[in-house]
Amino acid sequence: MKTMKLGSSNLEVPVVALGCMRLPSLDKQQAERFVQTALEQGANFFEHADIYGAGKAEELFAEAVHMSPSVREKLILQSKCGIVPGVMFDFSKEHILNSVDGILKRLNTDYLDTLLLHRPDTLVEPEEVAEAFDLLESSGKVRHFGVSNQNPMQIQLLKKYVKQPLIANQLQLSITNATMISQGFNVNMENGAAVNRDGSILDFCRLHDITIQPWSPFQYGFFEGVFLGNEKFPELNKKIDEIAAKYEVTNTTIAVAWLLRHPANMQPVIGTMNIERLKDCIQAAEIRLTREEWYAIFLAAGNILP
Repeated sequence: MKTMKLGSSNLEVPVVALGCMRLPSLDKQQAERFVQTALEQGANFFEHADIYGAGKAEELFAEAVHMSPSVREKLILQSKCGIVPGVMFDFSKEHILNSVDGILKRLNTDYLDTLLLHRPDTLVEPEEVAEAFDLLESSGKVRHFGVSNQNPMQIQLLKKYVKQPLIANQLQLSITNATMISQGFNVNMENGAAVNRDGSILDFCRLHDITIQPWSPFQYGFFEGVFLGNEKFPELNKKIDEIAAKYEVTNTTIAVAWLLRHPANMQPVIGTMNIERLKDCIQAAEIRLTREEWYAIFLAAGNILP
């Protein structure tokens, strides 16, 4: 698979990341087959979070990949922390350090390639985050750092205290959830698309060499379902299918290729546990949509150009 640099780091990663949130839906044998297929396809970037399956996703992954020092060298592992499900968000020094220790134990590894802060904590004390990051870096437990679901000012606040580069920001983005893109077309216009909901996070990340990692690249709304093959999006599916036929690929491939076509050099996080869909997603790295095709898909989703 094609690779890219993650943010401002020298970490070379596949252009498609594999999200492991749904890994617990597989048994151990299925998980082994899925992970092995991914590695055979060159997809060695595996994305986790400490809350996925209440930690079971990380444990099952370590078992499925048969973690060992020689295996670990072939993997790029990312995880997230900061959510106490149903209770609070927690970016305290103590929580971050304890979370990483738990993550490493479950993954059966000594280090993470990347750690992201999962959801913004309004009670964050950035000095504590900085102390935690310094300890994690100096101990060798985490090599790179980033955030998830954060806007420019939240990132700037962290950057005031954190000395390590923040190299990734994981954000919800798909063809049907593209407000960070559509707002840029409608600056100073009197329509709903002109509302700036995220502080121009797309341009901010490009300016500061922060890789956007789109999550839920096939979802519409907030986990309301997938748009591919959905009767709610007839024009979009018609256009995607038309372009898929031209390239002799599936609609899944085109949906991922749409994200990869953007010059922000995004790294979509794919959550499928279906091996054939996995291969379809990976194939997107070989396709570059034309400008006309990209805009045709954007407009078919109901987005507007002023």
